[in-house]
Amino acid sequence: MTFRRLALPVLGTALCFATLAFGQAAWQAVTDLPGVDWKGLVGAKKTAALRVMQAEGCSCGCDMKIAECRVKDPSCGVSTKLASSIVKDTAAGKSAQAIRAELQRVAAEGPPVLEDAITISTVGAPVLGPATAKITIVEYSDFQCPYCSKAVLEMKEVMRQMPKDVKLVFKQFPLDSHSQAQFGAEASLAAQAQGKFWEMHDLLYAGFPDVSRNRVMGYARQLNLDLKRFTAEVDSHKYKARVQKEEQAGEASGVSGTPSFFFNGRKYNGVFTAAAVVPLLRKEFK
Repeated sequence: MTFRRLALPVLGTALCFATLAFGQAAWQAVTDLPGVDWKGLVGAKKTAALRVMQAEGCSCGCDMKIAECRVKDPSCGVSTKLASSIVKDTAAGKSAQAIRAELQRVAAEGPPVLEDAITISTVGAPVLGPATAKITIVEYSDFQCPYCSKAVLEMKEVMRQMPKDVKLVFKQFPLDSHSQAQFGAEASLAAQAQGKFWEMHDLLYAGFPDVSRNRVMGYARQLNLDLKRFTAEVDSHKYKARVQKEEQAGEASGVSGTPSFFFNGRKYNGVFTAAAVVPLLRKEFK
């Protein structure tokens, strides 16, 4: 089963359940959880560890149990970390009470930022913020993703609090499960060609989830775009190849869902709220 191109919530990394083949409670029958190294745990010990994962909630904000999050969102760094803690402590023979106490401590440490930075090309991509900003946030997003729409306000708050230090680069990653996302991506690039990407960006998310042709053409008129040019470009799919190229680049960089964020090339796997991100940015990129 493949889990690529999934929608992740701004307050964590849970998936759009409609994209999954699992039933509402089928995750409870999964004994070999994705990404969990059982390190030799077998029999009663493995069963005990699994029960803790099925009972305790993931702290990424997804409102799922740890085991459920591992099954439905194998890209979640938070549930991976929590599951690893449970396996380690179970193997060490700790009591259930001690395992849960350690789990609370690990959850309080906050979400991880991947240590290794990668190079992400931003040539030609829409940029918002000062050119001199010391922190570049690259966001892979989908105009029909509910979690991406929620991330817009959080990102605006991050930039409000750090107006000189942060710039945002937008990358297209329309999900296969969202029927109008590809059209929205191409339309936003047609607007960019006329210098109105961010205005179109804001309208598309403000009107979420309707990214229909009629709605988008209304936005084009509202922004006083050259309608003849705009219509010709979206109808000819002038920017389809560019969208696909950005998707492929995202997948090569480890993007498996939306929204996905990179801070100066370092992938962020945790909660995307201004309250969580601003202190982290100030600490990591002094």
